[in-house]
Amino acid sequence: MADAAHDLARRLGRQAEAVCRHYLSAGRRQGHYWQVGDVRNTPGRSLFVRLSDSAHGPAGKWTDAATGEHGDLLDVIRESRGLSIFADVVAEAETFLRLPQSRREPEGVDRRAAPTSANPVISAQRLFAAAKPIPGTLVETYLRNRGITALHETGSLRFHPRCYYRSDAHTPIQPLPAMVAAVTDLSGRITGVHRTWLAPNGSDKAAITTPRRAMGHLLEHAVRFGGADDVMAVGEGIETILSVRTLLPNLPMAAALSAAHLAVIAFPPGLHRLYIVRDNDPAGDRARDSVASRAASVGIEAIVLSPALGDFNEDLRAFGVDAVRAELRCLLAPEDASRFTMLNP
Repeated sequence: MADAAHDLARRLGRQAEAVCRHYLSAGRRQGHYWQVGDVRNTPGRSLFVRLSDSAHGPAGKWTDAATGEHGDLLDVIRESRGLSIFADVVAEAETFLRLPQSRREPEGVDRRAAPTSANPVISAQRLFAAAKPIPGTLVETYLRNRGITALHETGSLRFHPRCYYRSDAHTPIQPLPAMVAAVTDLSGRITGVHRTWLAPNGSDKAAITTPRRAMGHLLEHAVRFGGADDVMAVGEGIETILSVRTLLPNLPMAAALSAAHLAVIAFPPGLHRLYIVRDNDPAGDRARDSVASRAASVGIEAIVLSPALGDFNEDLRAFGVDAVRAELRCLLAPEDASRFTMLNP
């Protein structure tokens, strides 16, 4: 029975995206993963289903960053359909595998919105290469308008004056200015990019439906500022991390781009202490707990940095550099207070 179940899960894995579109229709594709709230098809971004075989595992394997649950596509079918008897799960899976492709899409899915077969990592690398450094660009204007002044070691950020944006499959493509951030693995290889489309004068994000989007392989990876050694900080958004870096200019940092990605971020070798830059919301709480637990399990000391408001960029703009830096100094390990709060990076 175990061998038969394994074979069935493998066959489903060959059609992982079709399975996800059918049973996890509340989600969407993000790079090489399908992202949804949970295995019961709740809207959200905590659960990641691998859509193709990789060094991290076979297609169809999934992990819920919020709960730590994991499994395969048979589990997806069982939970999304509310099946309690394994024979019923098998029957449902075999029925799905016999369906013609046209019947596997949930009602309302537009096929024209399906991703192309182009390699998203290569596309991400090409986009980043086509962009230019941020000094003197709208990206610098945008960040300084948010109170971020520490722009050293920001080679992971670039500016593209005409980065394509399309709200959905039915609307035309618009070339808009954008901040393009390189998402890298621990070796420094670009595995994806994150785009923040900007207003024409750089005063804020562009007035579009989804001004932030990512593509490529994001899971476990991050946008990095400074080289991590024995101590580093991790958090969600780029602006949040750069706000803390304005206050602690010598502390290496990484932005995981979302709470779900922060929960599963990879730790560099040799890391002894990890500062978790928390966003002040339920998703931030879950990510904090997951990262702290994972760090403790491998002997890394975890220290949480919590903002007074929603995030540290809000704190920075509301209270100013000196006040927030003073608060942060009280949270740092004693040996880090002078090491990372020097004003000249």
